[in-house]
Amino acid sequence: MEFKGLFDLQFMMFLLMGTGMFLRKKNIITKEGRGVLTDLIINVLLPCNIITAFSIPFDRSLLVSGFQILMVSLFLQLFCAAVSAFCYQKLPKKQRMILQYGTVCSNAGFLGNPVAEGLYGSLGLLYASIYLIPQRIVMWSAGVSYFTESPDKKEVLKKVLRHPCIIAVEIGILLMAAQYRLPLFLSKAVSSLGGCTTAITMLFIGSGLADAGIRHMVSKLTVSYCLIRLLFIPSAVLAGCLMFSIDPAAGGVAVVLAAMPAGSTTSILAAKYQGDETFAAQCVVLSTLASMAVLPLWCVVIQALL
Repeated sequence: MEFKGLFDLQFMMFLLMGTGMFLRKKNIITKEGRGVLTDLIINVLLPCNIITAFSIPFDRSLLVSGFQILMVSLFLQLFCAAVSAFCYQKLPKKQRMILQYGTVCSNAGFLGNPVAEGLYGSLGLLYASIYLIPQRIVMWSAGVSYFTESPDKKEVLKKVLRHPCIIAVEIGILLMAAQYRLPLFLSKAVSSLGGCTTAITMLFIGSGLADAGIRHMVSKLTVSYCLIRLLFIPSAVLAGCLMFSIDPAAGGVAVVLAAMPAGSTTSILAAKYQGDETFAAQCVVLSTLASMAVLPLWCVVIQALL
């Protein structure tokens, strides 16, 4: 693990997030512009970033460790679903649906790739892409069910199969398995677009922080959620990785991604399905800020134990 580079990565993210806040305050990034950024990240930048991650030599050891991190992610999704079902039973529905979704679906899809790449290089980016497969599926299936009474299973399946990131993973796996190299012009275009992911993502999150504000953000409920999302869940993942002797790099990526804050889509779905949109924004903002302080601590623990 390139632990020394983590702090440079953290400061860079703070700077980019601050820039996003400034641009939103000045209305250079408008509300409509945030929607454009969301579409750009999900439909173009992240898929290119994922395809680039699979452009590494394929060998048996990579297959084994990749399968390990996939299994960790699958079990984590089941564990998070159990936690969300148990911990928030007595809360009002508008808050319960937000906390359940935020527990199952983290912001690893946005923050995970740049952090994993910063810590472990291209190998970390590959592991992150594999790790995120179950979450991307859950996000558009079980995740949506927290906000709706009876989601249309056929429509949910269509969303999963057509999701650009899922398609990118499939393309990446085929390219890696076949050891096929894209033409140079196409490879450079894809890697250039993928390289924009970190900067644009941080600007987007920063613009969201500017809209949410900080008044009443810290409450007993939001702090409790942050403790579950940022400490309890990654602790369970770390214990599992140690118990089953997971590959150190794969285990490190799994723990780091498990310690990601609430997903940015939490606020979007809350607004769409008449949830408590303000509470959703508070959870996203507070957990995002807290994760910036907690992440280095998790890296110290990972370096010591894995």
